[in-house]
Amino acid sequence: MAGRKPVSQLGLDRADVRRARTLARQVGKPIVDLAQRHTTVSVERATLRLAGLGGSDPDGTPWVNRLADVVRADVGLEHGVSLPVWDALVRGEGDDLLTLAQKAAAGSVTFRVPEGKDAKRASAAACKAVGAGIKQIDRQRVARERMIAKVGDAPSKPWIYLIVATGDIHEDIPQAQAAAREGADVIAVIRSTGQSLLDFVPEGATREGFAGTYATQENFRLMRAALDETSKELGRYVRLTNYASGLCMPEIAALAGLERLDMMLNDSMYGILFRDINPIRTFVDQRFSRQVHARAGIIINTGEDNYLTTADAIEAAHTVTTSQLLNEYFAKEAGLEDWQLGLGHAFEIDPEVPDSFRLELAHAMLARELFPDAPLKWMPPTRHMTGDIFKGYLLDGFFNLVGAMTGQGILLVGMMTEAVVTPWISDRDLALQNVRYVMNAAGNLREDFHPSPDGFIATRAREVLGEAIGLLQEIKDDSDAAGDPPLLAAIADGTFGLMKRPADKGKGLDGVARKAADYYNPAIEILEGDQ
Repeated sequence: MAGRKPVSQLGLDRADVRRARTLARQVGKPIVDLAQRHTTVSVERATLRLAGLGGSDPDGTPWVNRLADVVRADVGLEHGVSLPVWDALVRGEGDDLLTLAQKAAAGSVTFRVPEGKDAKRASAAACKAVGAGIKQIDRQRVARERMIAKVGDAPSKPWIYLIVATGDIHEDIPQAQAAAREGADVIAVIRSTGQSLLDFVPEGATREGFAGTYATQENFRLMRAALDETSKELGRYVRLTNYASGLCMPEIAALAGLERLDMMLNDSMYGILFRDINPIRTFVDQRFSRQVHARAGIIINTGEDNYLTTADAIEAAHTVTTSQLLNEYFAKEAGLEDWQLGLGHAFEIDPEVPDSFRLELAHAMLARELFPDAPLKWMPPTRHMTGDIFKGYLLDGFFNLVGAMTGQGILLVGMMTEAVVTPWISDRDLALQNVRYVMNAAGNLREDFHPSPDGFIATRAREVLGEAIGLLQEIKDDSDAAGDPPLLAAIADGTFGLMKRPADKGKGLDGVARKAADYYNPAIEILEGDQ
């Protein structure tokens, strides 16, 4: 019957699903309120980048850092940088942002927070400059749509997602192009180890990354241009992924929009749990970055798979579902749509556990049913890869089979040399052959596979959903004497990934400021639709 909602293959109670989302909203809303009351140095630097300020001083410190630091020293961060900076420009302290940043670094400019007519003039000038950057993001989104219409898109999902990670952008490019020619639909350029903890974005094309390549605007531009050429050659648009995470999450999101990246790893809690970045800093930064991604038409990838590298994949399965529900709430509140939600999960159960494949299938089917319109990102086994490449290749085949049977949207290619070496091009070719065989042989198996309503798989899925609802209820009901959002207390207690991260600690806390009554940021106003 037309318009009739499909019946759950897992026997999920619709009331339970609604309750799970209601609880996620109730747990997430206090975090959004907290984010709206604060700003960070990276949000303010991202605003300057959207206005066109780039480059770095002779020591490699970006001009956005130099300018923001002087403004902060003069008047604090709580007012935002826009009013003080454009007030100085209107007063003739510099001909443009770059000149002003150079003079500020030399100590020849003193900033103030303008009032009255001066504030109005400064806000108007700031809005015009930042608006130009957001219009460039809009043009890049249109350019993507036009190119897909012209050269064609990947023929079907799942999109095959493959990593390059040489450390040298000029080596990454031919490897990425070769991977695309072998069948990859999405190229992810792994970021240099430790970049998430740098409180600045490096400049220029880089050749010296460690186990990855630095995320810079120029590296984004070079790789996007190269993949555009390969897209024309292949007759299908090849998507590009990088990382909007860490201490510079908002800035990297802005650069990704300006340079037409297509996906960004952007989890609400990854930096907190696995990089010990302050929780408040992270939640403020992720909200702004997701607003940029929503405007740019970028698909986000979340990091729930990482929980299962530190916690047991069976015992912690419900924390993955809980995080997916929270990531969905935070993403939609920031303006992202279902098609932009690459919610993460992973094939990480110990293969020695009886019925491990059935458990993986249950967890993957649960994610697919809870988020039917999201292009879920399915991650391959890593934790239990032992160095036995034959067993690893078989595990990757099982992983690919679950992806086929559950309709995952983004399938990261598993490597049989995981935990042995950084993959060679030949390793990637074998891994892609594995994917192609499974998808050709069983890609439509989802049409025929229907688990027994009272069988092992459906029962396990309902059990995990029930545990996720219980955890969300427990978080919601928890409170502390300081009145902090309950989710912050749950993170401090090690609820996710067994990592305990208090709200008053962690890297980057000194870059957080509570907004003053006269706080102004034109990027936020434009992205939220006020102008």
